[in-house]
Amino acid sequence: MTFALWDDRVRRRLKLRDVDVLLAVVQTGSMGKAGAVLRMSQPAVSKAIASLEQTLGVQLLDRSRRGVEPTPYGLALIKRGVAMFDELRQGVHDIAFLTDPTVGEIRVGGTEGMISTLFSPLIHQLSTQNPRMSFRVISGDLRALYREFEARRVDIVVSRLPSPPPEEYSAEVLYEDTLVVVAGLRNPLARRRKIEIAELLDEPWTNSPPDTNFGSFTTEAFRAIGLTPPRLTVATTSHTLHNELLATGRYLGMVPRFWVLVQRPNPSIKVLPVAFPHTRHKVAIITLKNRSLSSATQFFVDRLRAITKAVHEQK
Repeated sequence: MTFALWDDRVRRRLKLRDVDVLLAVVQTGSMGKAGAVLRMSQPAVSKAIASLEQTLGVQLLDRSRRGVEPTPYGLALIKRGVAMFDELRQGVHDIAFLTDPTVGEIRVGGTEGMISTLFSPLIHQLSTQNPRMSFRVISGDLRALYREFEARRVDIVVSRLPSPPPEEYSAEVLYEDTLVVVAGLRNPLARRRKIEIAELLDEPWTNSPPDTNFGSFTTEAFRAIGLTPPRLTVATTSHTLHNELLATGRYLGMVPRFWVLVQRPNPSIKVLPVAFPHTRHKVAIITLKNRSLSSATQFFVDRLRAITKAVHEQK
């Protein structure tokens, strides 16, 4: 085969349906399974792949007894194909939203803390006001959420920003925050007006594991002031479990100050009078560059901006 540059001939012969077939073959791992998903015969699937390969002048799939795998050429086309179909999907949603402003799917990602603190009340409000809106929410740390971006399973991510994002992403800082130490009201420390950080080291702690983004950030907060981080009695990323353990009055935890400000009234949790000087961090909305958001998603982003601005001004 001879590699074909983009020209009028390739533009005329390259079919959207054939690219869709290629994506299905790679996702299912075989021509037969792809045919079943697409409701096409296996010869028709093979013909579509052959047409693509002939048009582009390269081999897109390696075939073996174990199935099919994309070649480097196939991977390159698949990457752009995923983006292409995602943009088309967004276009259809935009049309639906323009026709009816209460219709649209919003796909967002964030840490469990962000989801319970920011997303939960906003999604409840929007879905109540606009019952034909739908939401897909994916939880994970920032590294995992970047992979969700690559697969086009999320449109925006809200996360603490430990470093500038990769060049293909844009980040809009919503606010800057610090960490605070919290305890249940039944904890004896909750009645103190002054506490030294060193007094907290031997207390039972619950926090995110040190190998997570947030866990490593809180660990470094102790090291930055020359102290060994306390041993975690309970290491978990579960926001629900953190809250339940803190409410018992036995455990201490470290959370963003913003989390305390926007929590629904929770009389069982109190911020302790302890200040960590090196915990200021940025929280940002992360999006893919050169990729338009649907009208529904843009509406969600605008509401996020308004909520975070109003709460942040309380500080």
